[in-house]
Amino acid sequence: MTTLLLVRHGETDWNLERRVQGQTDRPLNTTGLEQAHVLAGELAAEQIVAVYASDLSRARDTAAIVAYSHALDVTVDTDLREKHFGSWEGLTDLEIAARFPGAVRGHWGDGETTEALVARAVVAIERIRTANPSGTVLVVSHGGTMRAILDHLAVEHEPIGNCAVVRVDY
Repeated sequence: MTTLLLVRHGETDWNLERRVQGQTDRPLNTTGLEQAHVLAGELAAEQIVAVYASDLSRARDTAAIVAYSHALDVTVDTDLREKHFGSWEGLTDLEIAARFPGAVRGHWGDGETTEALVARAVVAIERIRTANPSGTVLVVSHGGTMRAILDHLAVEHEPIGNCAVVRVDY
């Protein structure tokens, strides 16, 4: 059995501003870096055998901080990226509500579909599980990607905060 530690990246300035990041590559802010170091401490006793992350710097850098404390490298997987929201990326929630009144009820963004996100996230998680048929694996990704994986695995979850960990035996 593989134990997945699914983690959302640390905070960015756009998280604070409630801007849609999607696949826009935004760095961790000071709080995000602190969150990643706290996470590394919280996971210090875990026997992590591998670390995977989205290629976007906010996830990759969060993963690198934890991986370093376990003397592991980070395997980057672009399929762990956040959903691409198209022209909505960089907009705040208020700007989206003003420009796209149906956004609250309907499809978010004019880029990648949610179905496409789910398909690639499931491929990534299956690839990770196949490569690591036992042990504990850290997977650092994004809120939307994590929700897609958790929904696919039928795992109930709360809203996913920055550096939140969801443990899944798979």
